Amino acid sequence: MDLFDRTKPHVLALFRIVVGLLFAAHGAATLFGVLGRAGRTPEFAAWPGWWAAAIQLVAGGLVVLGLFTRWAALIASGSMAYAYFVVHAPEGLWPMENGGEPSAMFCWAFLLIAFFGPGAWAVDQFFSRSSSTRREAVTA
Repeated sequence: MDLFDRTKPHVLALFRIVVGLLFAAHGAATLFGVLGRAGRTPEFAAWPGWWAAAIQLVAGGLVVLGLFTRWAALIASGSMAYAYFVVHAPEGLWPMENGGEPSAMFCWAFLLIAFFGPGAWAVDQFFSRSSSTRREAVTA
């Protein structure tokens, strides 16, 4: 097994943590006007700004923790696809001209996490281990 295969779960975990942290920070900045983003915050439950930021904060946090990772990443990916096609694409075809690079990158990054899983150091691993331990005890 070469270096790339041995370190794949750990590099995937680092990728998941960094992407989730950036996404959660963006949501917190939008909702609460923190982390260098002073100014107007969306009204509670206002569509789509407040909901997008809430999804960013919650899904990003879940991805960082590795809790319900695949579902959280899939929802995050879908929200960024929506943001790209509804907000950015009408302004132009290419992400460089419509300002949609972050939406496109987050969309594809979260889709990768949804399909490849959380990697190492995920809370999800504790649930899968405890459920497999229970199944082994029942079948024994």
